[in-house]
Amino acid sequence: QVQLVESGGGLVQAGGSLSVSCVASGTIFSIGVMAWYRQAPGKQRELVAQITSGGSTDYADSVNGRFTISRDNAKQTVYLQMNRLKPDDTGTYYCNADVNYWTGAGPRRRDWWGQGTQVTVSS
Repeated sequence: QVQLVESGGGLVQAGGSLSVSCVASGTIFSIGVMAWYRQAPGKQRELVAQITSGGSTDYADSVNGRFTISRDNAKQTVYLQMNRLKPDDTGTYYCNADVNYWTGAGPRRRDWWGQGTQVTVSS
């Protein structure tokens, strides 16, 4: 009923920049908070940044001032611009969205996750 598909990411040297994006599709009638999480090998998934439908943002202390989250509500897309990347930023980056959507049984609301995209920062 709903899909989140990430793109972007890749390999970059420390100090470089990357961007990732995530498009939501399906029987959606509204999206609330959209967020980026990341998970490094052997570590728990952690919140990187989130943005409300009105554009209010919040960042993890570790990325504040280096990463910028934004969204295009008309395109149902959320972006993450990552600058001054560090090796500690390496991990799989996941998109998350709080989605109101239609089903055959009526409207529903739940969190959805993308499949993840890899970001690797070499030292």
